[in-house]
Amino acid sequence: MIRILLFLAVVFALGLGFAWLADRPGEMVVTFSGYQYQVSLMVAAVAVVAVVAAVMIVWWLIKSLWNSPYTISRYFRVRRRDRGYQALSTGMIAAGAGDGALARKKTKEAAKLIRSDQEPLIQLLEAQASLLEGDHEGAREKFETMLDDPEMRLLGLRGLYLEAERLGDRNAARHYAGRAAAMAPQLAWAAESTLEDLTGRGDWDSALKLVEAQKSTRQIERDAANRRRAVLLTAKAQALIDSDPNAAKTAALEANRLRPDFAPAAVVAAKLLFRQNDVRKGAKILEAAWKAEPHPEIAELYTHARPADAVLDRLNRAKKLQEMKKNHAESSLTVARAALDAQDYKTARQEAEAAIRMDRREGAYLLLADIEEAETGDQGKVRQLLSKAVRAPRDPAWVADGLVSERWAPVSPITGRLDAFEWRAPMERLGQLIDSNEDAADATVPTIAAPIKPAKENVIELNPAVSAERPTTATASESDEDQVAPVTAAAFAAVPPDAESVEPAEELARLPDDPGVDPDDEDQKSPRKFRLF
Repeated sequence: MIRILLFLAVVFALGLGFAWLADRPGEMVVTFSGYQYQVSLMVAAVAVVAVVAAVMIVWWLIKSLWNSPYTISRYFRVRRRDRGYQALSTGMIAAGAGDGALARKKTKEAAKLIRSDQEPLIQLLEAQASLLEGDHEGAREKFETMLDDPEMRLLGLRGLYLEAERLGDRNAARHYAGRAAAMAPQLAWAAESTLEDLTGRGDWDSALKLVEAQKSTRQIERDAANRRRAVLLTAKAQALIDSDPNAAKTAALEANRLRPDFAPAAVVAAKLLFRQNDVRKGAKILEAAWKAEPHPEIAELYTHARPADAVLDRLNRAKKLQEMKKNHAESSLTVARAALDAQDYKTARQEAEAAIRMDRREGAYLLLADIEEAETGDQGKVRQLLSKAVRAPRDPAWVADGLVSERWAPVSPITGRLDAFEWRAPMERLGQLIDSNEDAADATVPTIAAPIKPAKENVIELNPAVSAERPTTATASESDEDQVAPVTAAAFAAVPPDAESVEPAEELARLPDDPGVDPDDEDQKSPRKFRLF
């Protein structure tokens, strides 16, 4: 665009100049070798311009002829490069599609047309072709060659990392990831693997530095970075709680500042403050965490904040927690435990039953069984409550990758993933759910009436319509003597083939050898009834 404007400006200037000369006529006389040449001013100007143009054209022709070998070679070089890049592009597409043969063919073609030192992607295509052909050793050699090129170093480390992961060599994989993370912390794969390695070794300070580097490069969001920092600081505080209480306190307080609702951070921070007799500040931290999400560890530490407190004082502190979070099962269970320690069985029973109404769980039934045993000693009721606890949903616990733990940990012991544990109820036991009406959980056992003589022969009918056409009779004495008897497979097998037929009770729900359904699912029984004749 600028060149066009300059060209137009020059043409415009020449036009103005010729117009100016045309308005001012004159003559120009040139004397050369005894001859005198006289021309008009306009002709002289045109001649000068023509000479300049001719010189420029001659110069361009001479220059073009002089540079023609270079121009021709450049043309063929550009054409060759274009063909090489076309082959490289086709090879990369073939490698992505999994066509190893075509990828190898295009690799050789691209290598002939383009020098590998000029285009590093040829090395990547060669490595990908080797992987598709199953030549992992050759691929590793290509990746190791990339380490010498600063431009390809990260790519080589990535390839070696994946190969180490494929072979199951975790140490080598973490070594390559650590080198890549040191060069470029914004790489997610390198940072995550290095972070797992650092947390697995308990190097919390290095892990914190890596998280800060991730945050500075905006690899992770600010909230995610703060969450990770809180987890790492909590783990650091737990590790230093006995060896360096001051450093542990600093880390725990910072973790609590980043995540006030994180129960492990609040617990370890309050525990360190209680050790330094700063009960007021520790209690405030626990209260803030309790308001966000009630947790049994918070309640346990809060009620026992002062070791010298009496049981009634602990009960009052438990009630204070309940006031902060009303209508919550954990609040009621906290008061129930404190009331049981204080031998206030009435309050303990009321709160435990209230917790069951709000959130039926295993721990609530176990606590109610402890209250029943301590107050009345009725072993029958205790066993009944224990049986309900076995079938009730489990209490919330720290769960990570299918592993249930009573204590929080910063990393998963199965996968090594950071911040894997979450507070939730584990998977339900098979068939553990019970009916909402617990008093009616004990169902009656199906029974049959005493045997009677049939009209013709003994037949077991499964069709209700057919059974309705077979009237049966039984005497009053037979009904009184053998009114009901449990149906078992052994008893049914003991009846000889020609024995007397039997008539079931009105509510028989299954054959004697049928194992039936879970007692908890009796409300879902089919309305169809089968009769035995």
